[in-house]
Amino acid sequence: MTSSPSLPSWLTRVGVFDLETTGVDVTRDRIVTAHVGVLDHHGAEIAARTWLADPGIPIPEAATAIHGITSERARRNGSPAAQVVAGVVAALRSLLDQGVPVVAYNASYDFSLLAHEARRHGIAPLQDPSPVIDPLVIDKAYDRYRPGKRTLEIVAAHYRVGLTGAHDALADAVAAGRVAQALAQRFPMPETAVELHTRQIGWARAQAASLTDYFVRIGRIDPQERLDGRWPVRESEQDPIRVDA
Repeated sequence: MTSSPSLPSWLTRVGVFDLETTGVDVTRDRIVTAHVGVLDHHGAEIAARTWLADPGIPIPEAATAIHGITSERARRNGSPAAQVVAGVVAALRSLLDQGVPVVAYNASYDFSLLAHEARRHGIAPLQDPSPVIDPLVIDKAYDRYRPGKRTLEIVAAHYRVGLTGAHDALADAVAAGRVAQALAQRFPMPETAVELHTRQIGWARAQAASLTDYFVRIGRIDPQERLDGRWPVRESEQDPIRVDA
């Protein structure tokens, strides 16, 4: 079976990753559910692992309203948080060590929170994870002036990618991977995933600077504040631009 001629060879087997969490603070919030999988060139998932964690803290009602997981369910059915974090880190490290790109929508949120969780539980975090593919960063770079929000659900619909059960880690991870493949079929991509990773570092920095200027103009943040544009791992506490929620 041959791959689509319009799909780069490095996107014919791609990892996918998503977290659902207790909130949007990457330094303090915790993992509730996680999914790591692999898509083939048709966007079909050919390997998958999903985790439910007991985060060790109450899950706020606002978070439960998004992903549907209550504190009671997590305590009753979830695995210990350290075990989940170790499993997610190991799964991602295995893919990246093989040179398999990992897609994560708004990657700086998921990878940053995972890094803080790893350190919290004494687990060696991923060091400079690469290559990572972030459909949010890529979409904003190639179609900068398209109006409207850029949630995963909206962007998936824009690229005609199905997403049933949004805010489920499995559904979101798979949809993000398929959006990445759709982007590669619509826009010119670099020859390698590593080159794309490098470009995204610059794109993310520029996008954060532009959004900072906008937030200052509308009074959402003070002029001396700056959004952290580091990608795919950053250190800022609050994430005012998480758009996959």
